Amino acid sequence: QLQLVESGGALVQPGGSLRLSCAASGFSLDYHAITWFRQAPGKEREGVLCINGNDEDTYYKDSMKGRFTISRDSARNMIYLEMNSLSPEDTGVYYCAARYYYCSGPGPEGYDFWGQGTQLTVSS
Repeated sequence: QLQLVESGGALVQPGGSLRLSCAASGFSLDYHAITWFRQAPGKEREGVLCINGNDEDTYYKDSMKGRFTISRDSARNMIYLEMNSLSPEDTGVYYCAARYYYCSGPGPEGYDFWGQGTQLTVSS
């Protein structure tokens, strides 16, 4: 089956760090663009960061520049989201989504595969 599975969500104190993982099965991520989305309680799902098929990054939220990094591990067919200096506003369910080659923007439209989401809570 073709699917994405996120993992790594946790309760983290403000200022802490965490790495989320997105594992693909049934297809290769090498020729895909992958976007991490966040959905905070009561809010719309919003794009955070995308990596395209050339491993070029696009940040959709300025507040995450310098704190969040997306990367691809082709050998393991996985992508990661490294998060540093976390604050409560980063709290939400994080999803990874894939589409062919190019990043399409911050909205959820146009993605072929979605994971189930993983919860990040930043709180003291």
